[in-house]
Order: sequence, then C-alpha cells, then structure tokens
Amino acid sequence: MSDVTDLLIKLIPIFPLVAVIVNGLLGNRYSHDMAHRLAWGSVGLSFLCTVAVFTDVLRTGTTHEVIAYQWIFGGDLTINLAYLVDPLTCAWLLVVTGVGFLIHVYSVGYMHGEAGFTRFFTYMNLFMVSMLLLVMGNNYLVLFIGWEGVGLCSYLLIGYYYDKVSAAQAATKAFVVNRIGDAGFLVAIFLVFVNFRTLDYTKVFAQVGQLSPEMATAIALCLLVGAVGKSAQLPLHTWLPDAMEGPTPVSALIHAATMVTAGVYMIVRNHAIFDLSPFAMSVVAFVGGGTALFAATIGLVQTDIKRVLAYSTVSQLGYMFLGCGVGAYTAAVFHVMTHAFFKALLFLAAGSVIHALSGEQDIRKMGGLSKRIPWTHRLFLIGTVAIAGLPPLAGFWSKDEIMAHAFMNHHYLLYGMAAVGALMTSFYMFRLTYLTFYGPSRMDHHTEEHVHESPMVMVAPLMVLAFLSGVGGLILGFPPEHGWLHGFLAPVVGAAGEHEASTGMVFLLMGVAIAIALMGWGLAHFLYAVSPVTADGWATKFSGLYRTLLNKYYIDELYDLLFVESVKRLGKLLDWFDRTVVDGVVRAVGRLADLGAFGSTWIEKYIVYAGLNVIGYGNHLAAREGRKMQSGLVHHYAAIIIAGLFLLAVVVQLVVQM
Repeated sequence: MSDVTDLLIKLIPIFPLVAVIVNGLLGNRYSHDMAHRLAWGSVGLSFLCTVAVFTDVLRTGTTHEVIAYQWIFGGDLTINLAYLVDPLTCAWLLVVTGVGFLIHVYSVGYMHGEAGFTRFFTYMNLFMVSMLLLVMGNNYLVLFIGWEGVGLCSYLLIGYYYDKVSAAQAATKAFVVNRIGDAGFLVAIFLVFVNFRTLDYTKVFAQVGQLSPEMATAIALCLLVGAVGKSAQLPLHTWLPDAMEGPTPVSALIHAATMVTAGVYMIVRNHAIFDLSPFAMSVVAFVGGGTALFAATIGLVQTDIKRVLAYSTVSQLGYMFLGCGVGAYTAAVFHVMTHAFFKALLFLAAGSVIHALSGEQDIRKMGGLSKRIPWTHRLFLIGTVAIAGLPPLAGFWSKDEIMAHAFMNHHYLLYGMAAVGALMTSFYMFRLTYLTFYGPSRMDHHTEEHVHESPMVMVAPLMVLAFLSGVGGLILGFPPEHGWLHGFLAPVVGAAGEHEASTGMVFLLMGVAIAIALMGWGLAHFLYAVSPVTADGWATKFSGLYRTLLNKYYIDELYDLLFVESVKRLGKLLDWFDRTVVDGVVRAVGRLADLGAFGSTWIEKYIVYAGLNVIGYGNHLAAREGRKMQSGLVHHYAAIIIAGLFLLAVVVQLVVQM
C-alpha cells in the first residue's frame, strides 16, 4: 500500500502540469470545451489522489517522504525534488485541490466567451502546480520554488486583462511588494543552511535545539517577513485589495482560499523554530492582531463588492497569524480551512452578482436583488453568517477558538483587538448583504432589464461550498479544543498553545463571541434596513474619518511619496550621471585625437598618437582572439561550459574549506 501511496503522491502535481503543457502549447488548436475539460479534469484527478493519500495517512498515521528527482548534489550539499506528506500537508492539499476543483468548474461559466479562455485555464493550472509544490516540498528550496511560482501566477492572473491599465498596474504592484517579502525569506533560507548544513525539514527540525535564542529569533523574523508579504499583512498588505482587478475566480482561488495562506503554512511548518523565540512569537501575534483590526476598519466603508471581501480576507488572515503567535497552531489551520470554504463561497457568489449585473461592482448601484437572483442571495447569506461568527456555521468555531486561546493564555490586549475586529467583520459583511440584496433597487434601467441568475455550472460549486461553510466547523473542530482536526494535526504541531479551561469559561467565551456577532448584525440591520438615513448622516458628520477609511488611511499615497517617488528621483539622478559623467568620459576619450588639447609640440602629439595606436592594437588583438571562441560548433561551447563548471566547483570547494 505504501508504494501505491507514494505513486499517488507523485501524481498529484503531475496531472495539472500535463494540463499546463498541453493547453499552453496546443490550446489554440482545439475547442474551448476541450481546454476547460482538461483543466478542471486534471485538478479533479489531483483531488482524488489527495483523498486517497489522506485516507492512508489518516488510517496508518504514516508520514511519507517521496523523492521524485535528485536535483542538486555536490560535496556536502544534496537537495532533492522530494515531497513530505504528513497531516499538515494533507490539510492544505485537501483545500487546494478540493476548493481549486470547484473554482475551476465555476470558471467554465464565468469566463465563457473571454478571448483568452485557454490562456486563463493554463495560468490557473500552473498556479495549482506551484501551490502543490509549495505545500508538498520536503525542503526549503522546493518550498521556495513553489513560493515564487504562485507569485508569478498571481502576477499573470491579476494582469489577465493586460490591456487594462489598472490591471497591469495592480499586477506589477503585487509582484514588487511580494519581492520585498521574498528577500526576507531568502535570508532565512541562507541562515538555515549556514546553521544546519541542510535544507531538509526533518533534518533541520531534528537539530533545531542547537540554535541559540538570538539565531532562532533572526531566522523566525526573516521567515515572518516572507509570510507578511505573501499573506498581505501589515505593512505589506497593499497589493491584495488591488489584486481584485483580476477575474473573480482568481480572487476566490488565489487571493482568498489558497495562495495567501502560504504564509500561515510556512509559520506552522516552522513552528519548532518560532517556539524557540518568544519575541518572534509576540511579533507574529501583534502583526496578526493589528492587521485584523486595521483591515476591518477599512472594510466598514468600501463600496466595491470585491474590495470589501478583499479587506475581509486581509483581516481574516490576521486572525490566523494571531493564532500562530499565541501558539494555537491547530486553531490557525482550522481557520485556514473554514475560511477557504466561506470566503471562496463569498467571492464566487459576488462573481455571480457581477455576472448578473453585466460587470457592475459598486454596491451603491445594486439593491433589491434577493428576488431577482434568489440562489445567489441565499448562498451569499450563508457565507455572510459563516464569516460573521454565528453558530453553528464554520466561522464561529475556528474564530472563537483563536480568540479563546488568546484570552486563556492571558493575551488580553490581543483578545480585545480580535473581539473588536470580529464586531466590525459582522457589521461590514451584513452591510454588504443589505446593500446588495435588500432595499429598493438602485440599478440603472438598462442593467435592471438584463438581471439574470447564473447558470448551474456556476451555482453548483456555490452549493457545495455553502454546505461546507455550514457544517465544516462541526466536522473539523467539534467539540472545541478536542475536535477531529486537533487529533489529526497533533503529531505535527503537538499541543503547543493549548489550554485547559473550565466548562463554564468555555461557554462564557462562546457567549461573548455570539454576542459580538449579533451586535454587528443588529447595527448593520438598523443602519441599512431600518434607518438608512442615519448611515448617511453619520458619514456626513464624521466626514474626515469616513474619507480616511474610504481612502485606506492614505497608505498607498504615503508609500508612493516615500518609496516610489524617491526611486524615481534616484533614477533621474543616475540618468543624469550616466549622460553627463559616463558619456562625458567616453566623449573625452574620443577627443584625444584632438592634439591641440594636449599641447602643440611634436613630442606631445607623437605620444598621444602612439598611445592611441597601442590601445587600438590591443583591442584588435583581444577581439581577434575572442572571436575564435565563437566557432558556431556545439561541442566547442560544451567544452567551455564544462571548463567553467569545473573552475566554479574548485572555487566553491576552496571557499567551503576556508
């Protein structure tokens, strides 16, 4: 059985890779029907393999390490393209392939008629390959390859409408901001190798006790920088809301359910290092708590349906970081999974609304849609209740568990930040629901005439996600602290951060969480259903605060002023230096022939001419000999490459011996 499981593990990323190659090379030669069937069919096969592998891991408790290819080897360094499949990997694989499959099916209807239909599915499958490498790799280098791969796919998919200026700018912004985080991640990888002489997880974690507290803190903080960039936490959060320029299925798959949770995965995977540094853990917790609260305040006033959900995603990722920071790794993973269900549901339902309104995304131009698109309305409402934290839906169990961990471990400030963020989450999500589906219609006449429910190929995936949003929390995490997921992940994350609380305290904290969610709902109901005039009055009365939140605290403008414009000014300075100094030197050399500049005697003129002739002859000789290397014969080039590699190996060996 083990050999069969190992084979299935190898096949999980291969299926979407085959789809990438076939659709990428041949997609324009056959119909769109063949292209999308190959795309979602490959992801479906990966999901089936994942279920089989998960079943084996669940039944036997075995951790599988499978070497697919011996990648880098030489001296003491050996790095394989290898996979590590344990309970933590299985949790992410189920989300990536399961939710990914549903979103691929949904995309068939949503992207119908797009000119770049095949290109879209090629990018989506390439993302799946990269994400699978990220979570399955057994070492930091494979993780980094997947990490960069999902960043590339994010760039390609955000900029899918490449002829649209805002989309191109958003894609560039995402790419650049993520590179900042990736720089920190690379430093962490270098530090790991310097300290352990290996990049394999199992070998590193077996020796992690030898790290000094200072080095553990340095590695953990560098890893955190990478996680902050990929998971859109403060201060590198600005790329994610702009990423909504991409098609809605992209927002659901990459920027809600999977890619943005890569930072959480990296922290949980490296929890053995983070546990050695209380300072790094505190930084993780406060970055998460601050982001959860900060993003929630911005979501209160946004008017674009996808941007509200985008800031909600940033906020919910903050809860996951908070959970990791207080040592509640299982609760963080639990929230990753429930968030994937209800946030994918919300994004896809938002896409159904946009589809019904012929591209309209401004919630101020909606209203009265509950009877016009009833299936989308009901499914969106389920997602809203789930994320608001009302029982028995999924979001209640996972979010409450993170907050309870913070409280029971005496992180009262973090608990307060999370509680206020939860209140705001409930408010802005019900605000979004009321403005979109209830009240009088604010649509223009032409749009209202063409409102229609989405086809079943789009509605069916929403139904599955709605079911998971409804019962997923009970299946994975009930009873609280002792649910199925807790036992399943215990071999990987242990009991770190868990606490023993009295039954009375557990019920008290649950009651507070429910009261918070109901308060948010009640306030939204009053302002947007009972007395909409009051909401407008508050916006006018607190116009300064309202504009600040609407403009996202002017963070983008601040970054433009401090960094973008500074780089532009530096570029202009360097351009001046190039044109004035460098080109000036070149022109001065050319003027050496102007003998008058060097005196008028025949001796001075002779010296100048002789110098120029020597320089010219030397250049001619170097060019003549160098040209002999460009023979056009492949075996000559191969010999040069081998000689260069040999010299490089000698240099590396000398450096290592030093």
